[in-house]
Amino acid sequence: AMAYPPMSTWLAERGVEIMQGYDEANLDWGPDLVIVGNVSRSSYGDAVAARERNIPYISLPEALRHLFMSETRNLVITGTHGKTTTTSMLAWILTHAGLEPGFMVGGIAENFGSNHRVTGGELFVIEGDEYDTAYFDKVPKFWHYKPFRATINNIEFDHADIYPDVAAVEHVFEVFAGMLPAEGALWINGDDARVREVVGRSGATCRISTFGLGEGNDVRATAIVYGEQTRVRVARFGEDLGEFLLPAIGEFNVRNMLGALAMAMDEGVGADVAREAIARFARVKKRQEWIGEVDGTPVIDDFAHHPSAVKATIDALKMTFPDRKLRVAFEIKSNTSRRRVFQHDFPPAFAQADSVILTRPWKKDSLPPDQLIDMEQLFADIKALVPDAHMVETVEEAVAWLGERVQPGDVVAGLSGSAFDGFHQKMLDRLADT
Repeated sequence: AMAYPPMSTWLAERGVEIMQGYDEANLDWGPDLVIVGNVSRSSYGDAVAARERNIPYISLPEALRHLFMSETRNLVITGTHGKTTTTSMLAWILTHAGLEPGFMVGGIAENFGSNHRVTGGELFVIEGDEYDTAYFDKVPKFWHYKPFRATINNIEFDHADIYPDVAAVEHVFEVFAGMLPAEGALWINGDDARVREVVGRSGATCRISTFGLGEGNDVRATAIVYGEQTRVRVARFGEDLGEFLLPAIGEFNVRNMLGALAMAMDEGVGADVAREAIARFARVKKRQEWIGEVDGTPVIDDFAHHPSAVKATIDALKMTFPDRKLRVAFEIKSNTSRRRVFQHDFPPAFAQADSVILTRPWKKDSLPPDQLIDMEQLFADIKALVPDAHMVETVEEAVAWLGERVQPGDVVAGLSGSAFDGFHQKMLDRLADT
């Protein structure tokens, strides 16, 4: 097990020790309760020891519900993409409005400098992940959260390691929609036909409302002006709420904002208070995060490793910087990105980039060869769309290749589901040296 930034550094700053590896000795200090994360396998030393020593153990979602969410009104943000940003935005709007929500999010929310807050207030905001819960609990995490209000931002095929096909993904969202109480509310992306179908089949008894860009959405954005800050007009149930300024880029962040705004206004937050909060929203780490800039060239970090997220990020950067060259480095490493199932979806996602550099998976892979992405084919397909493309073994080689190309004012983006071996800082160092 490896711990990497931003969480590893955040924990270290707070004096929280991380035990690397899954050893039974990790339990020798005698904990009262063991919380088991979803990367832990039943065969790992400490998992075996917890059972043999009869130490009570539960999953993280169960622990959250029992310890922090049993007495609260729970607002759950779900969907394949956009959960972390939308959750951070909703927690921030509610906090700005004085409602003191507790929250837990899958990243560092910059407005709080933290991934969580415990307040003792009536509300709890959480990112509802559809990934499974623990080795002894093979259901989605978000089934555990006792939702009162929720969003479904979008539904796509993802997590090919646990879901055989998109129908299996649809099923878990269908069940989730049915969990909301009649007096609760479900906000769905009205521009996403699959979400509408899934919710239509779910038998949900709560109020169902839509947000999006298309006509007919209950909360709708129009007159969108894209740039490093995004301007939009918003209407809610036909009422014009005026203009909002969002310090984030791209169409997907407009949708994230609409979902957060809709949920906050359901909790009684006024449009003007929400407008103030959104204008002061700070991006989440690893979500279009500005790492630094040298000679007018920003280096941007993004978590994108699913083809749709890669495409959305690249398209947003091109929309924001239409006249500048976009150089993209991509690490194939996550459970999603290294699977053959996305072989044909990845190349078109890169089409808008001016240069693409791929780094190969760094480890001997546990996936059977017939399930692994064919890197040579992937590279050939990307090169057919983006002629200035290259594939290397290491991050150092990627930085050197890009370093020869980047001109002042270009935009460099490093996309990765993990730490990318320090790519972003190494790139900044290289640009500063030239």
